[in-house]
Amino acid sequence: MKWYNEPQNWQTEGDIIEVTSSQNTDFWRKTEYGFIRDNGHFYYEAVKGDFCAEVSVEGQYKEQYDQAGLMVRLDESHWLKCGIEFIDGVQNFMTVVTQDYSDVSVIPLSPDRPLLRMGVRRRKEVLEVLYSLTKDQYHAFRMTHFTSADTVDVGIMCASPTKGSFSTVFQGFQIVST
Repeated sequence: MKWYNEPQNWQTEGDIIEVTSSQNTDFWRKTEYGFIRDNGHFYYEAVKGDFCAEVSVEGQYKEQYDQAGLMVRLDESHWLKCGIEFIDGVQNFMTVVTQDYSDVSVIPLSPDRPLLRMGVRRRKEVLEVLYSLTKDQYHAFRMTHFTSADTVDVGIMCASPTKGSFSTVFQGFQIVST
């Protein structure tokens, strides 16, 4: 695996990846705010064909829009990210689909929830975003057309769009060809 915008602090041990995001980092394009940011942290590998990627995420979210999760990326203007995002003091499960412009879908999470596991499944040109509160039962959250390109980059991402930084623990990251 390799980094796109490597953070200053990160480490791996077994199936755990710990990352501290840098401040003023994000992945976002144009919509509503008009700006483009492509400086979030993305630890990935190139994946050919259909796959299912999964990871559990737990972070020390504290600032507006702190975020961590999975990303599937073709290039700087075509990508999907999903995960936990801290908005107005609440952790939310979010998905952003970017096809030159970013859009976002969010649902609030219970503050007493267990560790959140998420997945992205690719079937041909379609990505499906899933989440689980139990590790055993996934729920569909979003499905979108993505790309017909044979190979895409897949991995974990995190960012701190506003002030400060935060630590995230990614556990059990895996990519399985389907």
